[in-house]
Amino acid sequence: MPAVTHRDERIVTILVDTPKWQWRGRKWAHLVSDTSYDELHTFASELGLRREWFQGDHYDIDVQLRYTALARGAEEVTSRELVQRLRAAGLRRPARSPHRAR
Repeated sequence: MPAVTHRDERIVTILVDTPKWQWRGRKWAHLVSDTSYDELHTFASELGLRREWFQGDHYDIDVQLRYTALARGAEEVTSRELVQRLRAAGLRRPARSPHRAR
């Protein structure tokens, strides 16, 4: 499993799945860490993402930003593997039901 070394020499594993969700004329993918949210937030910040864009256990990224994430060492995985690894790490948050109060 590839890892990313950041400026402070920490090793992190960042995952990105295949962009297949269409929104606003672009395709989107998910960016996650199977290690910790702190590592995900650090990596996302380095990509120029704002913390308020965090979606509970992931960031949504478009195709162009996905290429940048991969160039910076993110590991490409299927959507199924991404969810499996999030669950195994205890970092998967349940999806919000449209019927549940927010």
